[in-house]
Amino acid sequence: MTGTRRLLALTVLATTQLMVILDGTIVNVALPAIRRDLGFSDAGLAWVVNGFFVAFAVLLLPAGRLGDLIGPRRVFLAGVALFTLASLACGLAWSPASLVAARVVQGVGGALSTAVVLGLIAQLYDDPAARGRAFGLLAFVGAAGASVGVVAGGVLTELAGWRWVFLVNAPFGLAVLVAGLRFVDEHPGTGLRAGLAARVPLVPRRVLADRRFLVANAVLFTMTVAGFSFQFLSGLYLQDVLGYPPLRTGLSYLTVTAAIAVSSLVVSSRLAERYGAERVLTGGLVAFVAGLAVLARFPEDGRYWVDVAPALAVVGVGFGLAMPQVTGIAMAAVGAGDTGAASGLVSTTQQLGGAVGLAVVAAVAAASGQSIGLLLAAGVLAVGTAASSYLWTGRPVAGPITPTTASAPSLERC
Repeated sequence: MTGTRRLLALTVLATTQLMVILDGTIVNVALPAIRRDLGFSDAGLAWVVNGFFVAFAVLLLPAGRLGDLIGPRRVFLAGVALFTLASLACGLAWSPASLVAARVVQGVGGALSTAVVLGLIAQLYDDPAARGRAFGLLAFVGAAGASVGVVAGGVLTELAGWRWVFLVNAPFGLAVLVAGLRFVDEHPGTGLRAGLAARVPLVPRRVLADRRFLVANAVLFTMTVAGFSFQFLSGLYLQDVLGYPPLRTGLSYLTVTAAIAVSSLVVSSRLAERYGAERVLTGGLVAFVAGLAVLARFPEDGRYWVDVAPALAVVGVGFGLAMPQVTGIAMAAVGAGDTGAASGLVSTTQQLGGAVGLAVVAAVAAASGQSIGLLLAAGVLAVGTAASSYLWTGRPVAGPITPTTASAPSLERC
């Protein structure tokens, strides 16, 4: 594969990831308008969000394993097509039931398309530094997507109406589908019939037996607990305490977005080449914890550039350094035939960490205050930081590990 074709394939995969992540947050600002136009009850309105995320989370593992059986490109393209059609259905919805049903189908398409993205990216690059930069781009896309979604949702709802929150996906989805057909290469699967006959579980035992993969996933779980809690509690602080409107709140996160961009796209892979992926991961986690601890002060008379922006920048730097490396370590720990299942499990870990962690942290924050809630999230992340030190032993490398390196036979997989 030429360098240009590889770059175009990466662009297609990253754009898909951004499109799905945006869809998870862009609808939040539009919810009041949706309730008014379609006649949702307060309880029913929650399913405009939950319908997407439940279907998405439940199908990530099966979608990843399906990619191993029939080929990740087929699963990816089917997911993009389904997601695009469901987005059109959401924009044309005429009742609460029709919108919720379309959102569920959107979640199915989102799971099919994103579950295999990590595996497809891992197969694009043999060079550890190049793979590290690719995962850095994906980390930036994931973090930036949530912030951009809030801003885009407000702008589209205000200027064009809530239906365009969904309809905007149609041209992007069509472009991604055409480009995916042209630039994303197929990697043959093991075969659906052979896979079903072998009764292989969604996540093969050899993947779960790899301690590096499990530790990396445990660290990732703590990162998503902290990340989702940080977004939720800091957003409440900016709006409820400092009085920021939704659009200004979204723009406030450009500080953390810029920090993630620089650290994940430029710095993380370079440091990993010099010091090793494991050390960069731990260093990034330390900075992430420190940023959360500073932000947890939440002063009532806080000023953005003094009390908020510096902490957001440190959080962004820490996340941007750590996320590409924890993803690279996890994906490199598995053989080439298990990248779909591993990709699905990594994505599921992020969803579970966000959902479970946020539920607990939000409950603690409601009972004891936002500062205590954020400190709890920082404490969970500190546990993950300590766990990351295990990765310094056994199979350490000078840069991000590659599947080629990891696929050699070892006792751990037997």
